[in-house]
Amino acid sequence: MKKVMFIVMLFLTAAFGVSAQHYCIIDSKYMLDKMSDYKDAQAKLDNISKAWQDEIDKQMAEVEKMYKGYQAEKPMLSDDMRTKRQDEIVAKEKAAKDLQKQRFGYEGDLFKKRQEYIKPIQDRLFNAVQKMASSKGYDLVLDKAGGVTLFYADPKLDRSDDVLKVLGINK
Repeated sequence: MKKVMFIVMLFLTAAFGVSAQHYCIIDSKYMLDKMSDYKDAQAKLDNISKAWQDEIDKQMAEVEKMYKGYQAEKPMLSDDMRTKRQDEIVAKEKAAKDLQKQRFGYEGDLFKKRQEYIKPIQDRLFNAVQKMASSKGYDLVLDKAGGVTLFYADPKLDRSDDVLKVLGINK
């Protein structure tokens, strides 16, 4: 069974190697940086993120202020009052952490805003790459930005500027 799987994998690798002879490399980060609407969307996201972080920082500062006040008054408070103040501080801190999770957590508000602002631009870039690749007959397009590791890329293979032309963006 292992020999059969090895032979099948070898065959598929060889077949893929023969068919993928036309390829190019692009740099999506470079292209996105050239797109003014991407820069604008990124600036909007940065401003929203900063405002939300300031809001959270303000709440955490209030928690810190409440805790310091509690520590100063603690010797003078009854056991019931201590418990009540501790509960208030814990509740305030939990609310701040919940807000932080809502804003910046997995699939939080920032993620949704990023989807709203950035995804349409990325889709437009993706469509332009597909259009350029099909018009020039490329079988494979590699992106050197982000997840793909390239140890060497001949600059003459980089077709990022061709995609920018499809998008109507000049260098």
